[in-house]
Amino acid sequence: MLSTVSDYLEWSSTAHKRAQLNLGTGRTVTIWENHSDRISYDKPKGHTFSLYLKGGTGTRRLDAGGITGRPGAICVLPEGQTSDWEITSPFQFLHLVLPDEPLRAAFSHIHDRDARYFDLAEITYSDAPLMIEPLTQLVFAAKSNDPLQADSAVAELIYRLPERRKTLQGGLTFHQLRTIDEWIGDNLGAPIRLSDLAAEVGLSEYHFHRMFRTSRGTSPHNWVTMRKVDAVKERLGSESKIAEIATACGFSVVGQFEISFF
Repeated sequence: MLSTVSDYLEWSSTAHKRAQLNLGTGRTVTIWENHSDRISYDKPKGHTFSLYLKGGTGTRRLDAGGITGRPGAICVLPEGQTSDWEITSPFQFLHLVLPDEPLRAAFSHIHDRDARYFDLAEITYSDAPLMIEPLTQLVFAAKSNDPLQADSAVAELIYRLPERRKTLQGGLTFHQLRTIDEWIGDNLGAPIRLSDLAAEVGLSEYHFHRMFRTSRGTSPHNWVTMRKVDAVKERLGSESKIAEIATACGFSVVGQFEISFF
């Protein structure tokens, strides 16, 4: 079973959590402290973004020539990227772990682009000016246990990720994706069936499911769920009751606050 970088740190006797936020769908924000350690990440699951907060000059990446860190340095480890680290002095750092499928789906949603344009390059000890602000916001969010601030920072980070230039084959066209999104938006308050979505673009359910996953990076079910959650977040600032919001966005309410999907 593949492990995340957080799993490897959990197994270390010298690494300790100072704050953590679980954002759902496997997304975690953690502030760690570590010292006097040697850690090898063997093809970890999930994409990892890290920001060094205090110290780091005694931390070396051995498989990259032994280069050392510093406060403010950023690292990005794409999923499956093996790396080997040696820590000789205390330091504190932030880790954001994003599973591949939710990240690709969020990239597709935020950029309104086919998920296959997603491109995440490995970075070791970079200034990465586009990433520093959202990662810093995640530090504040983790320390204050503020998931809304964390969600906003993750969305901003994904918005700033570069796109890959490539010619696409297969999948759904931009027009078909837009047609599906508009239909979903108009029908969030009702049960949505795969057959409904497939009919909108004139495809069989099986063919639509395959082509949709190719283009959005996730299943139609997960995509619709994400759209419903977004709709709930947008309405939470109004005076509507939580039950009214949930019903309008396609959720059923059981008890006072428990929300389940159709």
